[in-house]
Amino acid sequence: MDEQVFFDQDGVSVSNARFIVNGQTYAMSAVTSVKRAVNEPSRVGPVFFGIIGLLICLIGNTTAIVIGLFTLVCAIAVGAQQKPEYIVVLSTSSGESQALKSVDSSYVESVVSALNHSIIHRG
Repeated sequence: MDEQVFFDQDGVSVSNARFIVNGQTYAMSAVTSVKRAVNEPSRVGPVFFGIIGLLICLIGNTTAIVIGLFTLVCAIAVGAQQKPEYIVVLSTSSGESQALKSVDSSYVESVVSALNHSIIHRG
């Protein structure tokens, strides 16, 4: 039976026989299931510094207001740049492994879909 490729993009390849990612090859015959997971970034740091910036602004003098607003703007900028990380999780008889991580949700969803098609094709 010929190898059928379901996904091949950016160095990631999914076929009915194997899954290649980051230079590592997984045999599809060993994969029992696949799922997408999400790691949300911690917002504790930006929130903490945002509150500190607001408190500094409450001191009331011009220098404190400038420093407080600068701290607040930096906290907002850092918080806005944080993005969730999407993960392809493979389940095998030896456990789960995180095979691929990306901030692009649609990319990870495409890989998971291709892996599911590969599992279905395998039968």
